[in-house]
Amino acid sequence: MNKKSIALVLAVLCLSWAMASVSAAPEEPAKVAGKWVLSWEGRMGPVTATLVLEQDGGKLKGTMTGEMGREWPVTGTVEGKTVKFSSKRETPRGEITIEYSGTLEGDTMKGTMQMGPMTRDWTAKRKKEQE
Repeated sequence: MNKKSIALVLAVLCLSWAMASVSAAPEEPAKVAGKWVLSWEGRMGPVTATLVLEQDGGKLKGTMTGEMGREWPVTGTVEGKTVKFSSKRETPRGEITIEYSGTLEGDTMKGTMQMGPMTRDWTAKRKKEQE
């Protein structure tokens, strides 16, 4: 191989490596801070809760307030458009942790929630300031 061929191969390899490292860079976390109305289908019908999230980069914290006014702390993460958070609640049977995972599209989040062996679909709509 002559010097030009070696230089061309090295240039292509460097360009390929640079493009791979750019595409492997983590996606900027979506903006999910604010107030949301979360809903899912419960055993007795539709259930709603108010979810208030604060965001620091990819970290989430906040509160979830149920229909009866009870409030629970929430912690989680957001990576790109993928949102994960959990809430611990005291029940007559002891403490339970509910894990939520979903994706953000515009002003809507959708996903699944895991409560022990039970799984439910959930949806959250961003609440506008004037609502």
